[in-house]
Amino acid sequence: METIKGGNPLDSIRWQQEDYKVAEQNKGMLTQADFFALLTKELSNQDPTKPVDNNEMISQMTAFSTTDGVQKLNDQFTSFSSSMTSSQALQASSLVGRSVLVEDNVFGMNEGEQVKGKIVTDTPASNVNIYVENIAGEIIQTVPVGNVSAGGSTFTWDGQKANGDPAAAGAYRFRVAGLVDGQASEIQSMTFRKVDSVTLAGANGSILLNLNGGSSMALADVVEVSEG
Repeated sequence: METIKGGNPLDSIRWQQEDYKVAEQNKGMLTQADFFALLTKELSNQDPTKPVDNNEMISQMTAFSTTDGVQKLNDQFTSFSSSMTSSQALQASSLVGRSVLVEDNVFGMNEGEQVKGKIVTDTPASNVNIYVENIAGEIIQTVPVGNVSAGGSTFTWDGQKANGDPAAAGAYRFRVAGLVDGQASEIQSMTFRKVDSVTLAGANGSILLNLNGGSSMALADVVEVSEG
């Protein structure tokens, strides 16, 4: 604080420089305290003959309250989103070592490994057979199923060829065919694939399950989980 003195003692002036700091976390945004400070300043400087209209004042307060409420809601959604991501990451990690159903009939396997699949049909079918084909399209095993009801039917291939020898490691596919309404038809089949690992920051921030055989799928696309 400094003092300036003139020749007249009454001319003494005292002042103190005031520093105004804006909180860094606000980043220039008006807070509720700032709004009421401005409102008070507006009221103290208004023309007594032309006071601020009550409706206008209420409109200003309502607009600020709405903006403040939206900001708080956004903060809550951000917190909720973070919580959901953490929950999904924990859920995904629990799937490592388990099998998930994939809408694909092509799969990779190791020698001596069993592979589980699922037949999916909207209508009952009869004389159903499961054909296991290698990458060249050759049928190495045929598994007769018989009649299948509408819905889903799970099956397991023991990994052996028709002669009883174990199939070599490689890529294979299930092809299912039978009679639907008396007509020979191909029937949809899916496979269960084991989850080897999890990628927490995949495309578009999604959580990806890395499956055996080199492919991956989004956690949101999982429709069924199986042990082993």
